[in-house]
Amino acid sequence: MTTTASNPGARAARPARTDLPLFAHLARRAAFGLPAWKLEELSGRPYEEHVEALIDIGRYERPEEDLLERYNIEHADLESYRWGAKRWFYRMINSSRHLEEKVALMWHNRFATAASKANNARAMLDHIELLRNHGMGNFRILLQQLSRNPAMIYWLDQHTNHAGAVNENYGRELLELFSMGRGNYTEDDVRAAAVSFSGWTIDQTIPRYPNGWFDTNFVYREDDHDDSEKTFLGETGRFNGDDIIDIVVRQPATARFVATTLYRWFVSDELDDEAISELAQVYFDSDYEISAMLRSLFNSSYFKDARWKRVRSPAEHVVYLMKLTGQHTNPYESGLGKISGASQAMGMELLNPPTVEGWHTGREWIDSAFLIERINFAADRLGNLEAPGVRKLVERVAAHGDKLTAEQLLDACLYDLGCVEIDAHSRAAILDEMGRDSVYETAADDFPDTATEVFQYIASTPMFQMA
Repeated sequence: MTTTASNPGARAARPARTDLPLFAHLARRAAFGLPAWKLEELSGRPYEEHVEALIDIGRYERPEEDLLERYNIEHADLESYRWGAKRWFYRMINSSRHLEEKVALMWHNRFATAASKANNARAMLDHIELLRNHGMGNFRILLQQLSRNPAMIYWLDQHTNHAGAVNENYGRELLELFSMGRGNYTEDDVRAAAVSFSGWTIDQTIPRYPNGWFDTNFVYREDDHDDSEKTFLGETGRFNGDDIIDIVVRQPATARFVATTLYRWFVSDELDDEAISELAQVYFDSDYEISAMLRSLFNSSYFKDARWKRVRSPAEHVVYLMKLTGQHTNPYESGLGKISGASQAMGMELLNPPTVEGWHTGREWIDSAFLIERINFAADRLGNLEAPGVRKLVERVAAHGDKLTAEQLLDACLYDLGCVEIDAHSRAAILDEMGRDSVYETAADDFPDTATEVFQYIASTPMFQMA
């Protein structure tokens, strides 16, 4: 690092807009985070308009992926789900429908379905597309589609659920993990739900060789459905699967379950009962619309005040760093496998959650082994001056002044990384490492290396793991 004894000079530091930290907070939670230069481009509109722009995904086209597949011939290998994970990372990095991808990622954890058992890459891709297509819509429709999804049916053995030979797996998980949560139903309710879904199955897949996987489709077999009278959550009738879903979505426990899922994913790892009750009411007022709940959430004071209260999942962490470094923004760039592998090393292999419960989130993302992977990946990417986004970050930091004190340089780096905040202990440690009395000439040949070192220091702090 080049230091001099002279005072900071010529150019004044760029004044930060007072509302930019709020836009940065929204971008971290509703999208995957943005550098300050992109936040500045967006900050001319009121906050509420940004919320509407994120929710109104129909105004944006999804990314074109034809060229991506041309330059990645492995897309033709539907024996492996790993191409689907790589393609999803490309979509998260490049889609203008930021919230659509963020919500799909949330539901992928809640409605955990894994390639390790489904063993059909095409079916897994269709499953993720379902979460993308319906994740922000009506919760009743989402559950209806999920119950007809071949990957989910196979994952939870629903194809072995027959009249007279009931398999309770799907009926149980529908209530426990997908809608109501434990303690809100009885074992008799589980049995009634399972019987109601008898006959909901999939057609036989055509053998994969020599032409690879064929589509697997939902099939309702009326002759395999138990049409007897059933009692479920206090209601009696000759129920089918859709009847069970209709009853489930009307339950107060379901409203709180959905509200809690959204709160954990978008607000904080620590729950606020009053906020969750407010969201649950929106669930009913909107007739179960997820987008209405998200609108209420993002415009609330509890959301605006909950900065740096949630640990980013590995996938979010990776995508945020790609947003900062400007990598994988075109279909020709190789290395998608490396970023997908990095997320896996941090504990999150997309399309392959470890259990039906999904991944354990929050602080468990940053145990000692995973934390090392997160810091090393961030340091490697933010230290790469060949990356276009890193070069832009360095240029912007240099534009804060001809000469910067250690404090000014650290603040400039924090700002341009997207209004990042760090705790006092981390700040003191970084300034000690930089040399508190140092002054940096931004025109010096080694200033880019100096700036990237500071980026790396920031990336190693606890709050950089948060959103």
